[in-house]
Amino acid sequence: MTPIHTYILGIESSCDDTAAAVIKNGSILSNVVATQSIHKEYGGVVPELASRAHQQNIVPVVQLALQKANIDKKQLNAIAFTRGPGLMGSLLVGTSFAKSLAMGLEVPLIEVNHMQAHILAHFIKTDEQSIPTFPFLAMTISGGHTQIVKVTDYFQMEVIGQTLDDAVGEAFDKSAKLLGLPYPGGPLIDQYASLGNPKAFLFPKPKVGPLDFSFSGLKTAVLYFIEKNSKDNPEFIKENLNDICASLQFTIVDYLMDKVKNAVKQTKIKTVAIGGGVSANSGIRKALQETESNLGWKVHIPKFEYCTDNAAMIAIVGELKYQQKLFASNDVVAKARMKY
Repeated sequence: MTPIHTYILGIESSCDDTAAAVIKNGSILSNVVATQSIHKEYGGVVPELASRAHQQNIVPVVQLALQKANIDKKQLNAIAFTRGPGLMGSLLVGTSFAKSLAMGLEVPLIEVNHMQAHILAHFIKTDEQSIPTFPFLAMTISGGHTQIVKVTDYFQMEVIGQTLDDAVGEAFDKSAKLLGLPYPGGPLIDQYASLGNPKAFLFPKPKVGPLDFSFSGLKTAVLYFIEKNSKDNPEFIKENLNDICASLQFTIVDYLMDKVKNAVKQTKIKTVAIGGGVSANSGIRKALQETESNLGWKVHIPKFEYCTDNAAMIAIVGELKYQQKLFASNDVVAKARMKY
């Protein structure tokens, strides 16, 4: 018999954020994230340092999530955790902790695919975001992924387009590094772009299949562009930073929108949702919102706190799987790579 109220603890540790959240009947009671600042010194995530930080953070983060939800751990009905994809060392910390806690509390264990969670975050009940209806198209855009997914049910997802090399978040961060901006540089490009002219400079859009992406060529183009112009004028970046960021962001957003438009045309599905860290970018959010009036799409954009890695999205998947009794055995292992 399913309890009237179900409390699910979600645990996320796929990369460099240690997160825990408690969900009750579709509503998030707490969503705690401990961000690791140490990686800024290295200009990117260092896997070994990330796993160590998870070990330090996971107990206090889970305790705080329970405290903010105002429940005791004995009230939990299940433990949901990120099984993958992600950094293996980081995943092992969350997986081991979740298995131990579920065993100790004698409650079901629920494994969650991190990428599915970014998409299903749209089903969290909030006043700020609407819930999509099936079928819909999801574009997952982050530091590690760039994909277009056809979603026909909660756990029926098909990747119909993806990057052939680098992810869009990496393109933002690596370009920012070339501009001398600190890690993570993607949000800074977005910030400076709002002050610049998006048509000031022309960057090439990579040519691949209609639904696939490629960003390696764009990164190379940015490198050559900066090298050439800085050679002629050592102050070039400083004098043109806003315009460079605006032009680069315009190119990337336009490229992403080209692919989504192709996907809508091919599938005839006009409901589109975005997820992943780059979905916090103001340029892509604005471009998608404009399609509602211009193209008649129904667009779903997550709250900012559900864009980057968080445990609320793990908790909602945990609740959906709990309802269907899709439980994991205690010998489940973390997987650095996972398909939908």
